[in-house]
Amino acid sequence: MFGLALAAPPGPMNAIIAEESVLRGWRAGFKTGLGAMTADVVFFFFALWGIVTFVRELPALREAMFLVGGGLMLYFAYGAARSARTQFQRAATPDSRGFSKAFVLSLTNPYQILFWLTAGVGLLTPGTVDVLSYASDSLSDIVVVETGSAALVVGLFCGVAGWIVGFPAALTAAKSKTEALTPIVAYGSAVVLGGFGVYFIVDVLV
Repeated sequence: MFGLALAAPPGPMNAIIAEESVLRGWRAGFKTGLGAMTADVVFFFFALWGIVTFVRELPALREAMFLVGGGLMLYFAYGAARSARTQFQRAATPDSRGFSKAFVLSLTNPYQILFWLTAGVGLLTPGTVDVLSYASDSLSDIVVVETGSAALVVGLFCGVAGWIVGFPAALTAAKSKTEALTPIVAYGSAVVLGGFGVYFIVDVLV
C-alpha cells in the first residue's frame, strides 16, 4: 500500500507511462515505469549515504533541479502533443525511449525530490512517516507508516513494481477495445506534463 500510494496518483511520471503504453504497448509502458523506479532506487541509496541531506541544505541546488525538471516536462509535453497530431500509432517507431525519458525526468522530478528529501530520509530511521504530507497538507494523516525496517523498503518497491506492471496492462487492454483512447491519452499526457512543468518553473521563479 505504501508503494502504491506513491506510484498511483496522477503526475508527470504516470503521464509518460500512459503515453508509452498506448503508443507502443505494455512492454514499453513497463520499461518506462522501470526507469522511474530505477531513479527511486538511486534516490534511496543517496538517502542511505547522506547525499540527500546534503542537497536539502543547498536551496539553490534544489531550485536548479526543479527548473531542469520543469523544463524537461515541457519538452516531453511538446513531444506527446506532436505525436498525437501525427497519428502516432502509425508514425511512432517501434523502439521506445521510455526508460531513459522516465529515468532522467525522475531524477529532476520535484515531487520525487521532495519525497526523498523529507519522507524518504525517514524510511531509514525508526519511527513513523506521513507518506503524502510532502505533496499537500490536505493529504496529511491518510497514509502513515512505521519506518526503520527492511520490510518497509521492500514493500515500497514491490508496490511500485506492481503499479508499473498493472497500469500499462490496464491501458493496453482498454486501448484494444477503442482506438479513440490513443489520442486522448497522448493529449492528456501532454496537458499533464505541460501543466506540471509550468507550475514548477513558476514556483521557483516567482
